[in-house]
Amino acid sequence: CVVVVLNPKENKQQHIFNTARKSLSALAFSPDGKYIVTGENGHRPAVRIWDVEEKSQVAEMLGHKYGVACVAFSPSMKHIVSMGYQHDMVLNVWDWKKDIVVASNKVSCRVIALSFSEDSSYFVTVGNRHVRFWFLEVSTEAKVTSTVPLVGRSGILGELHNNVFCGVACGRGQMTGSTFCVSYSGLLCQFNEKRVLEKWINLKVSLSSCLCVSQELIFCGCTDGIVRIFQAHSLQYLANLPKPHYLGVDVAQGLEPSFLFRRKAEAIYPDTVALIFDPIHQWLSCVYKDHSIYIWDVKDINKVGKVWSELFHSSYVWNVEVYPEFEDQRACLPSGSFLTCSSDNTIRFWNMDGSPDSHWQKNIFSNTLLKVVYVENDIQHLQNMSHFPDRGSENGMPVDMKAGVRVMQVSPDGQHLASGDRSGNLRIHELHFMDELVKVEAHDAEVLCLEYSKPET
Repeated sequence: CVVVVLNPKENKQQHIFNTARKSLSALAFSPDGKYIVTGENGHRPAVRIWDVEEKSQVAEMLGHKYGVACVAFSPSMKHIVSMGYQHDMVLNVWDWKKDIVVASNKVSCRVIALSFSEDSSYFVTVGNRHVRFWFLEVSTEAKVTSTVPLVGRSGILGELHNNVFCGVACGRGQMTGSTFCVSYSGLLCQFNEKRVLEKWINLKVSLSSCLCVSQELIFCGCTDGIVRIFQAHSLQYLANLPKPHYLGVDVAQGLEPSFLFRRKAEAIYPDTVALIFDPIHQWLSCVYKDHSIYIWDVKDINKVGKVWSELFHSSYVWNVEVYPEFEDQRACLPSGSFLTCSSDNTIRFWNMDGSPDSHWQKNIFSNTLLKVVYVENDIQHLQNMSHFPDRGSENGMPVDMKAGVRVMQVSPDGQHLASGDRSGNLRIHELHFMDELVKVEAHDAEVLCLEYSKPET
């Protein structure tokens, strides 16, 4: 129910809380950056507009039954488009300042993404075997008070009609008439202003999931941490973005910047799930399937730099434990550290103070994460499986595999960490070098509680 507004330069977050307590399923900034529009799911889902500065709700529009799959402002900021879930079937164009639906239509297939043309005259929706152009000026010219049917025309797909399209972006600048789409099967397609599929390129990946464009470039997000970069006017391949960390990385080792650009044989990288381009700073923000976020500086695509990144748990966090404070030299962790454990089979050590401490040097991946302990040395739970290829957004619940660390406690002397997992194992880790000292198959079911005896006993 929360929108997080992150400022990577200052590493600060602010939050907009959806007081309706409905989970958010889609959001978009207004072109001037002053507003955010959100869609939600649940009973009578609303499309809401929030003032970014004030963190307050400006408008609420009810017109969907089950949930909102995507929302967008028109570049002119006059209209908002909201597309419902597959069973909702409704596509609405709102004049949001007047709180009325000016045009509407039904769409029977699942829509995954939409994009507005630069001049606000039309927008494009894509989804299961679906690429459709919707024309606003035709629809909204009639000065009628009632809602008019939205005029839509299908893209001419030819032999590619069987694909699921998961990303769309209308061209910018000199590419204004073109529309770019990407399919799960890994095809990048370009439509001309007559809605005809002009050319397409095989991205040579096992799956692709998202795309965004700048005036000159097209960025395609794919599996295994791949982001491919193409020239917008010629569809010529230019470069790949650097990959993020590999799954199972020991962040405490990533001390020098070159660590990011090293390749590890047999490593698996998290899939790219979402991309957005910031034309002012020339930054590309990427969200990966293990819930990590990177912001890349792509001013010069041959020398890409990392502006900011953070690694998070990819599944439920079950427990938080604060590391005790010690006067003397006994402490294994810097003052103010805390620990979290999660269904993703990791225990993570965090410190928000950013004080450079003896052997805990800053790592390249995160400003706050000191260390990740992978309890089973498996990486299968690190990627959130609710995204591909169906994106699971209609029910939104991650598949709960009985994995992960359920409880933990630091020993009173601060030297050890005891943890219990969801298969009944008890582990003791030594906190200087993070070695696993003991593993006992203590129970047949998940460990719900554990505690060290008091030191004086």
